[in-house]
Order: sequence, then C-alpha cells, then structure tokens
Amino acid sequence: MQRVFEALASVPRRKILAYLAHAELSAGEIAARFDMSKPSISQHLSILESAGLVSSEKRGQFVYYRLVPDNLTNTLNGFVQEVCPVARPLKRESAARRDGGNPDAA
Repeated sequence: MQRVFEALASVPRRKILAYLAHAELSAGEIAARFDMSKPSISQHLSILESAGLVSSEKRGQFVYYRLVPDNLTNTLNGFVQEVCPVARPLKRESAARRDGGNPDAA
C-alpha cells in the first residue's frame, strides 16, 4: 500500500494515470504530453509500474502502458477500510464470523 501512495504523491504520475484511464499509450505518446525529459518520464513510469498501478508490454520497438485498475481500487478500498469508522465494527464482525465466534463478543 505504501508504494501506491508514494506513487500517487507526484502530480506528473497522477497525470499519467489520468491519460491511461481510457486507453493504453506508448511511452513516447505519454512523453509527448509533458514538458520534461524522456528519462524523467521513464522514471515516473517505472515508479508507477513498481507500485503495480500500470503494466507495460513491449511491441516491436515501442513499449505500451495501461492501467491496472484492480490494484488501485483494492489499495484505496483497503485504505478506506482502515480509516473509516463505520468499517471497523464491520471488519470485527466479519473476522468473528470467519473464526466461528460470536460477532457481538468481538
């Protein structure tokens, strides 16, 4: 979860995710949308990929990137479950039921 939030802390990386929201793009197509060097874009893409937020596929001489929406969704859901006061009792109940105990006693 920590890697995801570190990746999301950067404005350029959030913009890259927005660009990838509806279509996969090549690294060159992504770089063309920014006023920074291609190595800087490559570093941002590497961070997003190591956080599991994007995946890449090499096709010929180009590398294409796409979102991994399930990872972002699951990470954000897990975060919300940790900080949401309504979720805490529900998680206790769920754990008690899983363990075969009384959910009211947990």
